Amino acid sequence: MKVLNLQCAHQHVFEGWFGSEDEFASQRDGGLLECPICGDREVAKLPSAPRLNLGATEPAAPAKTDVAAMPQAALQKAWLQMVRQVMANTEDVGERFAEEARRIHYGESEERGIRGQASPEETEALLDEGIQVLPLPVPKALKGPVQ
Repeated sequence: MKVLNLQCAHQHVFEGWFGSEDEFASQRDGGLLECPICGDREVAKLPSAPRLNLGATEPAAPAKTDVAAMPQAALQKAWLQMVRQVMANTEDVGERFAEEARRIHYGESEERGIRGQASPEETEALLDEGIQVLPLPVPKALKGPVQ
């Protein structure tokens, strides 16, 4: 099994597990790979150093972390945790989001946390009515069951 460091065109970094380099290339060329953050299918392999197990040796000194990449990875992690928290603590009302948000705002429905889909125009109309909403893109990987 090969673990590869990957990056999408939007600079999101993630890893993928493949049986071989050929399997990675086949999946990439077939459009089967996508960024778990944004869904972008333009995925490239990042350079990585091989790890060789040559037997028992003294532990190596910790590798230096690329400071420039660290904040982005930390932001991605925090964002994913926040999305998971929102999904775990809200009701998915789907395409009825704008309608249900209004019903809650005007006291016609019980107050609770909801999530769903709304067009940019619907979102703007809700905000104009004083209904607080926050667009939150949810990665495809979190929309279905997580394995």
